Amino acid sequence: MHPITVTEHLLLHQKKSPMATGQFTSLLNELILSAKVISREVNKAGLGDILGETGEQNASGDTVKRLDEFAHRILVHRMERAGVLCAMASEEQADVIQIPAKFPKGEYILVMDPLDGSSNIEANVSIGTIFSIYRSQAKDLDRDMDLSDLLQKGSEQVAAGYFIYGSSTVMVYTTGRGVHGFTLDPSVGEFLLSFSDVQTPDQGKIYSVNEAYWHYWDGTTQRVVSAFKDPNSDLGRLYSLRYIGSLVADFHRNLLYGGVFMYPTDYRDPKNPKGKLRLLFEAAPLAKIAEEAGGMATDGVNRILDLDPRELHQRTPLFIGSRRDVQKVKDIYEQGS
Repeated sequence: MHPITVTEHLLLHQKKSPMATGQFTSLLNELILSAKVISREVNKAGLGDILGETGEQNASGDTVKRLDEFAHRILVHRMERAGVLCAMASEEQADVIQIPAKFPKGEYILVMDPLDGSSNIEANVSIGTIFSIYRSQAKDLDRDMDLSDLLQKGSEQVAAGYFIYGSSTVMVYTTGRGVHGFTLDPSVGEFLLSFSDVQTPDQGKIYSVNEAYWHYWDGTTQRVVSAFKDPNSDLGRLYSLRYIGSLVADFHRNLLYGGVFMYPTDYRDPKNPKGKLRLLFEAAPLAKIAEEAGGMATDGVNRILDLDPRELHQRTPLFIGSRRDVQKVKDIYEQGS
């Protein structure tokens, strides 16, 4: 059987959607090229002078790794020249990234986490690039975009996806017509379709959370986690703890096998009073993928895709994965302490 490339898949779906444009396909193709470059550098990171820290902190207060900076620069360089964007935002930069006047503009906005899980780089753990695409609501695309142009609800996303750099490089994306995955074949330099119309199990057997923060959680959050550890709970099965500490890797595993990833609010941790994960850069794009695959994503009470962002780097608690597992989390939070 002839393998389907990601470009062929994009063109096929473009024909099926009256809203799709050549600009959108070009945007994803530029993202794919950027990911190939990042994947190449990740795979040879130990051979070059690209490991370690830069000595700086990003807009979210995290220590910047050299590969973080490299991935950010590659994506900005490629995407600002694509002629399909009117603005970008990156977890590595505090403000809106404008498209220079010397380049043509388009109607789309790209929001990205250039290298998620970068604290695990030196340990050779899977890391990834998360992206989210919105359509600009501005009537004048030639002006500089301001923060209000980017602060859209996750439900407004045109597309979302991620690249995961591990034992192989995989791309997962959705445009609202199912979740599809592609694996990079290094022999031909193409992403080839490896799974289509992914449906995550309605209930899993895995819970993913950093239990070292137990003493930073309130009683309700402790009961949430305890529910997945209790063999006699009404979930009806014993769950295994699997926590990599790289969001994109934990999410990808649970997407395929079923389960729930949890990063609660750490009420007594002054470093992360509202949780650690970023609504626009991490939670919203993965929530769109989860829902398209039949799963669910919440901050404990509210649907992630319904949250109204007030800040570019706004943080949120995140519970995401199989529908029945996330619903259990929501039920406990709604019952309260």
